[in-house]
Amino acid sequence: MTPPRFLRPLPLLLILALLAGCAGRTPVPDGERAAGQWEAQEERLAALDTWVLAGKAGLRTPQESTSANLDWSQHPHYYRLLISGPFGSGRSTLEGREGRFSLTTGEGRFEAETPEALMEEQLGWSLPLGALSDWVRGLPAEGSRHRIEHDELGFPRRIAQDGWEIDYRDWVLAETLWLPRRLVMTYGDLRVTLVVNDWRPVVED
Repeated sequence: MTPPRFLRPLPLLLILALLAGCAGRTPVPDGERAAGQWEAQEERLAALDTWVLAGKAGLRTPQESTSANLDWSQHPHYYRLLISGPFGSGRSTLEGREGRFSLTTGEGRFEAETPEALMEEQLGWSLPLGALSDWVRGLPAEGSRHRIEHDELGFPRRIAQDGWEIDYRDWVLAETLWLPRRLVMTYGDLRVTLVVNDWRPVVED
């Protein structure tokens, strides 16, 4: 009786090829990125709308170089960005809620139509906060044209959008998501370096 096709012995060369293939697929160590991971998480990353992160931002212009600590709490309809250090003028809290923006400093509480205008008026510098919530996740902002370059593993290497260039220098695995740990943003002579020391995304199961 002829055995069923799936029970027949495999040719020796095919067996050797399978063994060689298995030997070549070593597990990816924890903490190391691998090809295909970005594509696999991109949909979940786009849906991520709640997180807390803590880090440090460095600001450099032809005239000065300074830095500040950042604590960012993001929710679907509210965010709070606590800025402390030299270019935060001590301690400043920027809040946005349903189209209303306020900045609280040692001088008082101020409001404006956009967070960028508010920061420019009160701190003398500004970041594109509307886009930054996307850029900080490694995504281009919605609503405007952009150009994106990927590295050899498929992760974003650079995003160019609205006159800004965002270079991704390092990544960290947090709650099953790979997120930017260090990014450098440039706009003309302005250079902002953001290093995230603590990423806490709220990931839905």
